[in-house]
Amino acid sequence: MSKVYFTKEITPKEVLRLLEKLIEEKGSELKAPVAVKVHSGEVGNQNFLKPDFFADAIKRVGGTVVECNTAYDGARDTTAKHIKTLKKHGWSEMFDVDLLDAEGPDLVLDIEGGKMIKKNYVGKNIEKYNSTLVLSHFKGHPMGGFGGALKQLSIGFASSYGKKYIHGVGSIDDFWSSDHDSFLASMADAASSVVSYFGSEALYINVMKNMSVDCDCCAVAEDPCIADIGILASLDPVALDRACLDLVYNSTDPGRDHLIERIESRNGVHTVNCAEALGIGSTKYEFIEI
Repeated sequence: MSKVYFTKEITPKEVLRLLEKLIEEKGSELKAPVAVKVHSGEVGNQNFLKPDFFADAIKRVGGTVVECNTAYDGARDTTAKHIKTLKKHGWSEMFDVDLLDAEGPDLVLDIEGGKMIKKNYVGKNIEKYNSTLVLSHFKGHPMGGFGGALKQLSIGFASSYGKKYIHGVGSIDDFWSSDHDSFLASMADAASSVVSYFGSEALYINVMKNMSVDCDCCAVAEDPCIADIGILASLDPVALDRACLDLVYNSTDPGRDHLIERIESRNGVHTVNCAEALGIGSTKYEFIEI
C-alpha cells in the first residue's frame, strides 16, 4: 500500500519535515531543475496559502514556482495579468517564477488509456523541468467538489486552452456545459499524463487548512467552514487525496457537513476513483502520523 504521512501541526517547518520524509522514501533528491506547482490565488480570495508558508520547502528543493493561466475571466487569465498577480501575492518577490503557458504553442501530452480524452495540453515550459513538487491546498471546489493533488496535476498544469479542453471533455465549445461526470473523468485522464511525464520524480503534499467549500480560484469565496486538520504527504496522489477525503468524513467538526455536501453534490470522489482505475495510484494506503 502507498504510504501517506500526516501531521496535525500546520506550519512551514512541518511542510519541510514531511518533504524530508518523502525524499527519504523516494531514496534520492528530486532531479533538478524542479518545478514546484502551487496555486497563485485569485485576486480577492482570502483562503489561499501564501508564499511564506511554503518557502522552506521550495528552498529545500531549489525549485522554481510554476503556474498556468486560467480559462475564465479574472486576474490570472492572461500572462500580463497573471504576472501582476504573482507579484501582488508575493510569489515572484520570494522565488523564481515560471508561467508555463506564458507563450504558445502548448506541449501536447498523449494520454495512454484515457477514458474521455486522449490528449492533454500543458504549458510548454514544463519541458524545462526534470521533476515536480506538487503543493496543494485541499479545499472544496464549485465544479470538482474538492481540489487537491489530482486537480493540481490536471487543471493546474494545463494551459489556458488545456483547461477548456478538459472541462469540455475534448471540446472547448462545451467548456461550461459538458457532462459533469465525464469532466471529472477527464481530469483524471489529464492527471495521468502528467504523472507519466514526471514518473518517479514527483512528490505530493496537501495542506488541510482554510478549507472553504470554494476554491482558491474564486475571487469571491466563502470563509472556511471546517476546522483545520493537518498536512499530508505521499508519493501517490490518489492515496493522498483519498486520505484527505477520509479525514473530512471522520471529522467531528460541525462544519464537515457543509464541505461534504459540496464534495458529494459534485460527485468529487469520481475523479479519485477514475485516477485509480487508470493505474496512477491507489485508494488503499498506510496512514502514518509523524
